[in-house]
Amino acid sequence: MLKHIPKVLSPELLKILCEMGHGDEIVIGDGNFPAASNAKRLVRADGIGACELLDAVLQVFPLDQYDPNNFVLMQKAEGDAADTSIWQRYEAILKKHEPNAVVSFEERFAYYERAKRAYAIVAGGEEKQYANIILKKGCVLD
Repeated sequence: MLKHIPKVLSPELLKILCEMGHGDEIVIGDGNFPAASNAKRLVRADGIGACELLDAVLQVFPLDQYDPNNFVLMQKAEGDAADTSIWQRYEAILKKHEPNAVVSFEERFAYYERAKRAYAIVAGGEEKQYANIILKKGCVLD
């Protein structure tokens, strides 16, 4: 066992996060995200909500300090009435770990294409729609 590692970060996910280099991206996909069909590397996190995953990942994962699009959400399709209140929770978690970071958005189909190029996709269990997150890795500066 290790100390101070969030329990939702499985050995497989920790390995992936450690392997990633500056500029690599990881997707935290919600339960509806086509993770298996788009992933170069797939990590299962079934039953784990996106907020819990995000908070755990950001405890060990630096965001790219040179790219303002280091935290990207999927833009809602025009006319879609889906509840996106989870985005406010994401922003609070983001600010807790990276006070200067901002949330950016990408159009749905461009988002899927970007996700295909990601280093890995985490297939989470979040039930909310539009709850997908792309994180771009930065450098540890400590």
